[in-house]
Amino acid sequence: MAASIRLIVKPLCRLSPSTSHAFRQYQVCQRLLPVRTCTSLFKHPSRSFCEGASLQDEAAAQAAETRSRYMDRPWDYLESEEYIEKYGSNPVWAGYRRNHKGGIPPQKTRKTCIRGDKICGNPCPICRDSNVVIHYQNIKLLQQFISPHTGMVFDPTRTGVCMKQHKKLNEAINTARDHGLLPFQIPYVEFLGENYSNSHDAVGSTPPSPCLTTGDAWYKWYGEITPDENEVSKVRTTYKAFLK
Repeated sequence: MAASIRLIVKPLCRLSPSTSHAFRQYQVCQRLLPVRTCTSLFKHPSRSFCEGASLQDEAAAQAAETRSRYMDRPWDYLESEEYIEKYGSNPVWAGYRRNHKGGIPPQKTRKTCIRGDKICGNPCPICRDSNVVIHYQNIKLLQQFISPHTGMVFDPTRTGVCMKQHKKLNEAINTARDHGLLPFQIPYVEFLGENYSNSHDAVGSTPPSPCLTTGDAWYKWYGEITPDENEVSKVRTTYKAFLK
């Protein structure tokens, strides 16, 4: 760079003495200043852009590596320092507020937050964090959406999750309960001693019918009915071949 400046300035110095004086001052400054300072003065701006792009690529690669690590074991994310710095001891849906028109929130949450490549504004607590994965073995995450008093799943209007993620939560909670990872409450029923006795009519021995012992008809009113002779003759004529 200095050699090219000298080639340009030498013809100019012969023409005007002011130019030669400025060139001499430049040579003195170049000798006094260190080499690294001079090179930094003529640094190309594209180099800084390349360094910023490389830093962004490294951050994206690190985020992808973190996401793949938590995808196989999503329960490790809730014990990591990243989760503690982001949420602390609060659940993932604490402090979330959905953006909606007007002062009254809608009765139902949105169907889904991600439609293909399009992400809605202010996605739900599960869709906004890619490291939060719903899995039946991710017990600490599922417990955040279950009431400790009633054992019922919180309504999506309280947690703010979309209907798609709420359906996945219900399926994961039911699967975890089937595998014995989550407790479930059974309604208390008080049984009396009469229900276990053998003398109850429902479980006791049935007495024989009185008609089988005395020879009477099964129903008392059946013996008081006198059939019509014309109808009886018609039945006998119809089923004559089958009667003995």
